[in-house]
Amino acid sequence: MLGFIVKRAFNSAVSILGLLVLVFVLTRLTGDPAALFLPLDSSLEARQEFNRLNGFDQPVVSQFFAYLGDLLRLDFGMSLRQNRPAMEVALEAFPRTLQLAFFAILLSFSLALVVGALAAARPGGWFDRLSSFVSLAGASAPDFWVAIVGVLVFSVGLGLLPTSGTGGLAYWILPVAVLTLRPFGLLVQVVRGTMIGVLAQPHVKTAKAKGLSPRSILLRHGLRNSMLPVVTVAGDLAASLVNGAVVVETIFGWPGIGKLMIDSIVQRDFAVVQSTILVTACAIFLLNILIDLLYAALDPRIRY
Repeated sequence: MLGFIVKRAFNSAVSILGLLVLVFVLTRLTGDPAALFLPLDSSLEARQEFNRLNGFDQPVVSQFFAYLGDLLRLDFGMSLRQNRPAMEVALEAFPRTLQLAFFAILLSFSLALVVGALAAARPGGWFDRLSSFVSLAGASAPDFWVAIVGVLVFSVGLGLLPTSGTGGLAYWILPVAVLTLRPFGLLVQVVRGTMIGVLAQPHVKTAKAKGLSPRSILLRHGLRNSMLPVVTVAGDLAASLVNGAVVVETIFGWPGIGKLMIDSIVQRDFAVVQSTILVTACAIFLLNILIDLLYAALDPRIRY
């Protein structure tokens, strides 16, 4: 297992390095930061001095190798907008994104287990058809559309929930609900399909012949043996939530790393953009390692 983790760590480090190269180049294509940070009537000399002080006057290749050298010293650069370490800015925003992703995947996973198991207990029944319709609709609906409709209905129309920002429980309902909908829809389909296959196995028929209760068969034989593919999909969805909360955070004004990333791109705050990407990539790598360890706990055969 240790060798596997080391191999995954090496592969992830190579992927992160490639990602940093791509992000570094793309951010430089967004324009000259001096045009945003200096007055419109600033002189050419002032802009050249600004670029010199921040290292933007060098070729992109030279800037990148200087950036890699700073990374080796754990120097992630300074935020041009906030005039403080860029990594500090990114790490302040990241817990907000983790909180959204955690509650969304926890809620979707819990609900999907219940709904998917009940649907698999009686395939073709009214509950199975209803849950399939709801889950497929949830899995197909784009997050940005659901978020906008939620704001129009519950915030603007009914006035029940705030449109944006953070605070008490009311501020969490819409962002968490929007992020929960798609993972819930996908997981319901996975739980249902896997459990139907498991419940048709000979050992389940033997358990029925022995007189075990339907509840015991559903939980001990059906749900337990269906967990591995469910955890696989749930892990991928959790990683996508950490990486893909950008749209939801922007619509709801949620001060997470996704909104920070968009704001920094618009403001050409290159160091913060690079730090947000690095933090997100490392978090997804660690999450994938944890999922692999969970596989081994659920199925001892994977350890070998």
